[in-house]
Amino acid sequence: MIGVILVIIGFKTPTGHIASFSHLWNDDIFPMGINDFFAGFQLAIFSFVGIEIVGATAAETRDPNRVLPKAISAIPFRFIAFYVLSLVVIMSVTPWREIAADKSPFVELFVLIGVPAAASIVNFVVLTSAASSTNSGVFSTSRMLFGLAKEANAPSQFSQLSNKAVPVKGLCFTCCCLSMAVVLIYFIPDVMRVFVLITTVAAILFMFIWSMILCAYLAYRKKQPHRHQTSIYKMPDGIVMSWVCLLFFVFVLILLTLEKDTRQALLAVPIWFTMLLIGYQIAKKT
Repeated sequence: MIGVILVIIGFKTPTGHIASFSHLWNDDIFPMGINDFFAGFQLAIFSFVGIEIVGATAAETRDPNRVLPKAISAIPFRFIAFYVLSLVVIMSVTPWREIAADKSPFVELFVLIGVPAAASIVNFVVLTSAASSTNSGVFSTSRMLFGLAKEANAPSQFSQLSNKAVPVKGLCFTCCCLSMAVVLIYFIPDVMRVFVLITTVAAILFMFIWSMILCAYLAYRKKQPHRHQTSIYKMPDGIVMSWVCLLFFVFVLILLTLEKDTRQALLAVPIWFTMLLIGYQIAKKT
């Protein structure tokens, strides 16, 4: 809202630029080249991490037939409001060439108009949002480990619940995995490089998860078409769109080989899958 007001009144930035929607089209569509445009796909994929939690919470929902369609339908609106429209306003106030890659554009917007206190509040909101996102990831991961352990696809220790029905061991294991990002900072002091590496690895792993979901959906459509017919909330053009999404993921993996940082993260992913395979084989034998 503040950004829209600045555009309406024609706010002049300290660098001499006047806030205007014309900043959106004054430069070329691909000002840094087509390769840099494709390089942004990695972070765009990372921004969607966690949307599958909506399906994972079906078991925790009292009335999934009513609640889940409503929650799923709200996802596109929230992405448009919180990502697309926010970026439109920010780049209208400040030309994209003046936006620092290592600083929050939301915080910098308030610094720009000389309200550092509001910038601190926004920074606090950003941090709490990140904490909330992490909390949802910890919840879903610990529950997934519990489900895998119940099906004998993970160590049986993860199937143990506390007195309050919390998978504590799965929760602790998840937190240990998260702490690896903190340790990585000590070995690579460049924060932005660590951020790119972590987000790239996360994007690749979640594309794998989404691919498995799509493959499970295709198998479900093939083996149980009668159940799909009785569903009250069907995926539009489900089979076609599933293959389109799978091809898009392959396309993104190819793009990740074009940049040095994302290529390093891509090469590290097989190591993680190898560790998982070894762990699975050990758990399977015991």
